Amino acid sequence: MDSNSAGSVQYDRWNEDNINMKVDAPQSTVMRIYDTVCNGSYGVAVKAAGALAALVSIYVIGYVTGYYVHRC
Repeated sequence: MDSNSAGSVQYDRWNEDNINMKVDAPQSTVMRIYDTVCNGSYGVAVKAAGALAALVSIYVIGYVTGYYVHRC
């Protein structure tokens, strides 16, 4: 049996005292949110929305700065 898979049980059939149960710890809430938001097609959409928001905010800052610089 593959000992690298999640929740695997390794059993030595010749020695019944040698049973190794490997269970992965549950993920924290932060890691589950990170995996949901930053991976997959939803993650691509979040990154695109973040890039668009950054672009718009830079545009607005430049517009306001230009307005006050050239107001005279």
